[in-house]
Amino acid sequence: MNQALQTLVDRGFVKACTDTDALSALMDKESVSFYVGADPTGKSLHIGHMVPFFAMHHLQLAGHNPIALVGGGTAMIGDPSGKTELRKMLTPEEVASNCASIKEQLSTVVDFSEKPSSGMGKAVMLNNADWLTNLNYIDFLREIGRHFSVNRMLTFESYKARLERGLSFIEFNYQLLQSYDFLTLYRDHGCRLQIGGDDQWGNIVAGIDLIRKTESAECYGLTFNLIARADGQKMGKSEKGAVFLDPTLFSPYDFYQYWRNVNDEDVIKFLKLFTFLPLEEIAQYEKEGVNVNEAKVRLAYEQTKIIHGVEEAEKAQTAAKAMFGSANLGSEGREGMNFIEVEKRELEKGIPVLVLFARTDLAATNSDARRLVDGGGAWVGESKITDAKAMIDLTYLDEVGEILLRAGKKRYFRVVIT
Repeated sequence: MNQALQTLVDRGFVKACTDTDALSALMDKESVSFYVGADPTGKSLHIGHMVPFFAMHHLQLAGHNPIALVGGGTAMIGDPSGKTELRKMLTPEEVASNCASIKEQLSTVVDFSEKPSSGMGKAVMLNNADWLTNLNYIDFLREIGRHFSVNRMLTFESYKARLERGLSFIEFNYQLLQSYDFLTLYRDHGCRLQIGGDDQWGNIVAGIDLIRKTESAECYGLTFNLIARADGQKMGKSEKGAVFLDPTLFSPYDFYQYWRNVNDEDVIKFLKLFTFLPLEEIAQYEKEGVNVNEAKVRLAYEQTKIIHGVEEAEKAQTAAKAMFGSANLGSEGREGMNFIEVEKRELEKGIPVLVLFARTDLAATNSDARRLVDGGGAWVGESKITDAKAMIDLTYLDEVGEILLRAGKKRYFRVVIT
């Protein structure tokens, strides 16, 4: 098998390929242009979206040429694959803004520079709005639509699952548009391979069929496992919701903690998928006698470094190490921690403990804060709070001149006084 494909198999990416032997032979012979799409339905991707782009990184390192396709056109419709309901319609301005944000996020794992390092493939980012928004509908139906069988489309799981709830005509067109993307990329950029999550199998196969019928050319599809956590939770979800890449939606500290607290059963799998560490180095963490927490710390640091940079990764790691040892943290250990600012004059009057906790990420509402207090999990500095009516004032300031809140054993939050 081609070495780049073998790398993806060894790291646990690959679910299925339309023709492994033929694709392997092609990749042995030449640098292959390949693409993966991302619909900009929000301002940020979350970590669950990133599996194909981590795979893209490894293929680029092997000398193949990535095309990251932002779906500025298809986002105006919405992909029904893996969805139970019709997506919210976005305005063109919202789509354009989301596209810009996503390009910046993808640049953390794919090198889009004009001159990538020696041996790496040349990556480009394209937007399918460039060829979809000005399509002539009649011409599109004549050239593209005539090659699709409705009966066959309905055999794909992505459509079968939606038929029970209702599948709109606008969504039914999505497969035609994604197939047309593949055809356009083949014609204009020599793209021979589409990669994506396993839920994209039907759309990928449809694109390959379209190219075969219109161009008499053979292209390929490669799908990846849909990643689930050992505890059954969906990948990229946390107690706070989606694990977004945008630091304004999910802080680097929380991002680090998400990876630091993964299940023991997941840590090696995630090191292979979500870091760029060599497999030989990852194997060291599987040896008998190695503490699994060492692997978790490495995973958290490497993943945070990739997405948010070395500085934020080091801040988060320093804060995490300090908090593990004691609630009485110095200023260095707190630098990467989430915080709110409270005016000194407000604290002089006293703030109800439930109100204060509800302002932070430790409790969503006063009721959540009350349950935390009643359950014995609310701490202010080194004081365990047992009275839900307690008032927090300047007497709780520590030697750093802040107030450190804690929920349970691991979740901390700073109150900075202004």
